[in-house]
Amino acid sequence: MFSQHRDLQPVSLSRRGTLLGALGLIALPAGAAAPAPQPDLWPRALPVPGGIARIPLGGAPAKPTARYGDVPLLVSGDPVAWTALVGIPLAAQPGVATILVWQAEGDAPRDIAYTIAPKRYSEQRLKVAPGKVDLSPEDQARYERERVHLAAVMATFTEAPPELMHMRVPVPGRRSGSFGLRRVFNGQSRSPHSGMDIAASAGTPVLAPLAGRVIDTGDYFFNGGTVWLDHGGGLLTMVCHLSSIDVKVGDVLKAGERFCAVGATGRVTGPHLHWSVTLNRVMVDPALFIAE
Repeated sequence: MFSQHRDLQPVSLSRRGTLLGALGLIALPAGAAAPAPQPDLWPRALPVPGGIARIPLGGAPAKPTARYGDVPLLVSGDPVAWTALVGIPLAAQPGVATILVWQAEGDAPRDIAYTIAPKRYSEQRLKVAPGKVDLSPEDQARYERERVHLAAVMATFTEAPPELMHMRVPVPGRRSGSFGLRRVFNGQSRSPHSGMDIAASAGTPVLAPLAGRVIDTGDYFFNGGTVWLDHGGGLLTMVCHLSSIDVKVGDVLKAGERFCAVGATGRVTGPHLHWSVTLNRVMVDPALFIAE
């Protein structure tokens, strides 16, 4: 959004120098090209359970390889400065954690430590159909089959990370359920909320938050109608509780392209969109990828 127009006034040399300094501009010799502006860093770093750590890896001619345990990490940057992005599980304990980094092929790995700060999330109490909390043997068996399948989907890793990681919100609307909420269904504690809920009416178009490839679609017990997108480097997004799915596995989407619609399928209290972001097989806060 642009500010209202104001008449321009002459600026003294001393004041102009102050303004240039505040803008981070550098005096250059005549004829020299101005440096390219630094892009905003996305996602934002928040090294807490459910957040993301940005770990500098230094410079190297080739992109380093980084892992958390045996899980590959997203590494972005250029030969001047590489950065590893680490998704931190909601169940992680505060304290020091480490990743392994191979600076070049054939090198021995080195440990890089980072600190996870504590964070306490709020509690949310919800009422749903009893059969969505106390599962029948048949529903429990279905859930277990789906859990194994979805774990394989979350393990998707394609080498090329996205060039841009600033996401658009898939649908407009009020945030009705934030990431990390400790949820209580019908008086029983369950897993924390692993995504962002956005209030929207059934049939509202859902747009791709980034360019990506469809890697899974389905109708799942808890999630209802669901689509997973692969954006590269272990960065995935998922939307669920959908009323319609307009894509199939293998389809490639542009950022902002419609691919499904809001619904009220699965375990829900009403129509809305659940949006999750996964990094190195860990659900992280989608708010770190969007402008608040």
